[in-house]
Amino acid sequence: MSQAHHRLPRHLATATLAALLAACATPPQPASTPVTEAKPQACVRTQACPACPACPPPGATAPTPAPSPAPASAPVPTQAPPAGQAGTMSMSTWTQLPGWAEDDLAAAWPAFRESCGTLSRRNDWKAVCALGARLPARPSTNQVKAFFEQHFTPWRSLNADGSDTGLVTGYYEPLIKGSRVRSAQSRWPIHAPPEDMLTIDLASVYPELKSLRLRGRLVGNKVVPYWTRAELDQRQELLAPRILLWADDPIDLFFLQVQGSGRVELPDGSRLRIGYADQNGHPYQSIGRWLVSEGELTLDKASMEGIRQWARDNPARLGELLNSNPSYVFFRELPASTSGPIGALGVPITEERSIAIDPAYIPLGAPVFLATTWPYSNRALNRLVLAQDTGSAIKGPVRADYFWGFGAQAGTQAGKMRQNGRIWVLLPNGVKPANALGKG
Repeated sequence: MSQAHHRLPRHLATATLAALLAACATPPQPASTPVTEAKPQACVRTQACPACPACPPPGATAPTPAPSPAPASAPVPTQAPPAGQAGTMSMSTWTQLPGWAEDDLAAAWPAFRESCGTLSRRNDWKAVCALGARLPARPSTNQVKAFFEQHFTPWRSLNADGSDTGLVTGYYEPLIKGSRVRSAQSRWPIHAPPEDMLTIDLASVYPELKSLRLRGRLVGNKVVPYWTRAELDQRQELLAPRILLWADDPIDLFFLQVQGSGRVELPDGSRLRIGYADQNGHPYQSIGRWLVSEGELTLDKASMEGIRQWARDNPARLGELLNSNPSYVFFRELPASTSGPIGALGVPITEERSIAIDPAYIPLGAPVFLATTWPYSNRALNRLVLAQDTGSAIKGPVRADYFWGFGAQAGTQAGKMRQNGRIWVLLPNGVKPANALGKG
């Protein structure tokens, strides 16, 4: 992240820990995220489902062509395991991975090579990444299959109760319209991280908190939670020096914040990419859920388009709607590139071959075999993917957010996806899950 980590004296860090944990704690966010970061609870990370209640309840289907049959699976869990419960991994065989022999494994090879750019610096991955570098730049599916079967072992990820089914949502990279200068058309600011926001990393003092960073601000000699979205809205002067761009539409901007990265089309038709830089530390609250709880929309109408229409019909309440979510995401401009947005691993993520995971349970960067279904369908979607991103609502050992790619079509798929799924983590032979997670 571009925001510098401000380190506090140990006694000050200890004194402020409880308050900050309660009000402004979030895990590290992706440069692309959710996830947001932000990304939602239960239906959740709005990457997958920006409106959040828009996602159908488990078992619900939309009017789509009759799906092809697939093995039945357990109901989708709606929340992460309680704090303190740990998932486990069980050694598997390649024949236990549904669809392993049918997947176009070569399509995941570029993403694997991207992961190795980071993983090769770790002792337990160095040798296998070096072996992978010997394969052709564009190996065949059979070559990729043989490589993994020879050098890796699949481990099935399990929930604390021993079950192996979890929630798979989706996210994408949106395109919005905007400008580098404010105008009557472009008047909604996109901000870089504020200079007064502290990011506190307590991992050196409390190793068990290595996945937790706290955001706050100084008031005298005390650290207090950083401003909420509503409070920032009332203090625009604080963020005025940090404006990167101006967006044309506030709802488009909100959903861009939910996704964590995207592209902005300027008035001359050129496009630039912005990515997640930081977040104010407050948890994401679904604006779709707020509209349902207020009686403004029914659950089946709380889709992305339903929220847009409500905002058009109720412009005087737009601020109330947006401020029902205290989370606020800050961005940075990224270099022009034809590759995907940058994920939490620090490498570009790949359309339909990258996922966001919970790094407390799945090693960031690892290859994963994901067994799920297409949105609103029972048709199998079984693929080799790479765990290259994270998100604040992606919690638990069997939880994934599937990256659908860029643009409106990808957004449609992402917005519909809330499926059952199972996960196998592929680790180099001889590497135990605890060691891969740094717990051994």
